[in-house]
Amino acid sequence: MPYSDKPLNYPTSQKVAQVDDYHSISVQDPYRWLEDPDADETKAWVEAQNQVTFQYLEKIPVREKIKQRLTQLWDYEKYSIPFKEGNRYFYFKNDGLQNQSVLYTLNSLDGEPRQLLDPNKLSEDGTVALSGIAISEDGNLMAYGLSSSGSDWQEWKVRDVETGEDFSDRLKWVKFSSAAWTHDNQGFFYSRYDEPNEKTKFEDVNYFQKLFYHRLGTPQSEDILIYHRPDQKEWGFSAGVTEDGNYLIISVWRGTDPKNLIFYKDLTNLGVGAKHSGDNSPVLSKGFDLNASPVQELINEFDASYSSIDNDGSVFWFRTDLDAPRGRVIAIDITKPSRDNWQEIIPQAEEVLEGVGLLNNQFVADYLKDARSQIKIFDLNGAFVREVELPGIGSAGGFGGKRHDRETFYNFTSFTTPTTIYRYDMVTGESTLFRQPKVDFKPDDYETKQIFYSSKDGTQVPIFITHKKGLPLDGNNPTYLYGYGGFNVSLTPSFSVSQLVWMELGGVLAIANLRGGGEYGEDWHQAGMKLNKQNVFDDFIGAAEWLIANGYTSSAKLAIAGGSNGGLLVGACMTQRPDLFAAALPAVGVMDMLRFHKFTIGWAWCSEYGSPENPEEFPALYAYSPLHNLKSGTAYPATLITTADRDDRVVPAHSFKFAAALQAAHSGDNPVLIRIETKAGHGAGKPTAKIIEEAADKWAFLVRVLDVAVS
Repeated sequence: MPYSDKPLNYPTSQKVAQVDDYHSISVQDPYRWLEDPDADETKAWVEAQNQVTFQYLEKIPVREKIKQRLTQLWDYEKYSIPFKEGNRYFYFKNDGLQNQSVLYTLNSLDGEPRQLLDPNKLSEDGTVALSGIAISEDGNLMAYGLSSSGSDWQEWKVRDVETGEDFSDRLKWVKFSSAAWTHDNQGFFYSRYDEPNEKTKFEDVNYFQKLFYHRLGTPQSEDILIYHRPDQKEWGFSAGVTEDGNYLIISVWRGTDPKNLIFYKDLTNLGVGAKHSGDNSPVLSKGFDLNASPVQELINEFDASYSSIDNDGSVFWFRTDLDAPRGRVIAIDITKPSRDNWQEIIPQAEEVLEGVGLLNNQFVADYLKDARSQIKIFDLNGAFVREVELPGIGSAGGFGGKRHDRETFYNFTSFTTPTTIYRYDMVTGESTLFRQPKVDFKPDDYETKQIFYSSKDGTQVPIFITHKKGLPLDGNNPTYLYGYGGFNVSLTPSFSVSQLVWMELGGVLAIANLRGGGEYGEDWHQAGMKLNKQNVFDDFIGAAEWLIANGYTSSAKLAIAGGSNGGLLVGACMTQRPDLFAAALPAVGVMDMLRFHKFTIGWAWCSEYGSPENPEEFPALYAYSPLHNLKSGTAYPATLITTADRDDRVVPAHSFKFAAALQAAHSGDNPVLIRIETKAGHGAGKPTAKIIEEAADKWAFLVRVLDVAVS
């Protein structure tokens, strides 16, 4: 059985008489007061919980040793894939333990790099992160977004690439948006929300996003409203400018539903389109009406997902899952937009088409085959040219660039291969090593297998299992089972220093590709959403049972983990099968399935989960909601809940309420703790120091509760 301490003295969590009516069913919500993160009572509760948690974690003898090993392994140079705009290359680099990666630029690949932006200098503790960049077509200007303490809210600024100096431009209240420069380099498109209430900006719902054009050197108050829909509060807008500079492409999204609309605006007659010979610097005058060219609705039904690839004059190419749940490429001539005239260029394959780029006048198609990368090249008519020979079985990304580029870059990673960058010749098909990290471990000491197991309903589900070679299948191995299962997200092989340390401790790493993800296309996604969500939990439970049945581990040695939607996964499984797991690590999880839609962007998840306001969908949500399915007197697994005080994606109230309810319901000596990070959010932009601290706490907790022998 897991290591147990004497019962912990948990802080008192006051109960209030809050009862809500859902379709004639009364539901108690005694910890509603924890939804206000700024209330004095909540702050006191957070402080008291953290005191209990850190007192427990700091007493674990191996914790410091784990932290030292994490720090040692983490300390290696990390590069991003280089990309080119104008005559300049750009890339990110982290020397090893820097809290944030630094952006560099250089004029040639063998030239001297110059530091362009170091986010580490923007705050003393590394909690200000670079959350987005957009380089102008000539490579001379950079719009960039900053996020503080992990918040989704961004402030955008503009920097002169040559001088490194910032302009006076400041764009606030930007969220879920990038920037797209017009080819006159005078400004860019972006999306924002109206200014929120300063006191409640981390909890309030986000509706009515608007698409604007910002002209360089002007105040945000003068930005031109390009498109908004007062009659559609849930619509959001992602803007992109075509490579030829002639069109603005607007992708209209609605929540997390992968289905979207495609609108466009002709920029050629507005002074912001492509440059022409003899007119190299068109200028958008201050009073110019950018809306003189109307926004045209090319695809105005939410019937499928459409991702713009590029255009050739009036012909636009899209990756879509229309009548092809695994994806295909189609061409639409905007002068003949009727669906009868749409043409299929690359038909649906057995593999899932994740994305498509255009290089050397060829399509570069990124496929998933059983959650592993496969890259294929086609000509513009859709004829197969070649498959890119990857270094092994793993995940590849990159292949960015312009339509006529003859070279590109990609990275490759696996569970035992640190992210390595290759240069690819589009003409010869040859890959050459560009950047290879040096990490202090021996990849040959480890092995990865992919097996398929049967879920409850007989569905075959893949799982990756990685561990030291020579592992005895005696049922006594500490095992970390990780999953996500939602929002069309695919879990593919990737290298993680944190997970490597777990395997060095003798642990087994198991990554399950559950339904709800995107590993097998939209059908696989839909099999794990809304009324089918229980399939995801059954898949995860099935993975645990397979690992036990096949000698990898036992219930006494098995931990489950996941973050965000994966935190929901862990919460649901530990409440449905508390006997099956020794430990549970739900991170920033969605735990209250009856009120998730009432905070920040939570309403958008109704397209994935269903809505508690819908009487047909409420019963399913209520049946698995982790917060509402805790049973008093039950012995739950040792639990370490993790969240952050400034998470404005999945607000910390989910974890706060679940922790309070779990501590009240739990019977037995297994610790039930919550670790609340300060000055942090949902995870993006988290400083390296905080990541290492949290990983050390996580593994130390598992070493203790799973009774792992550490030499």
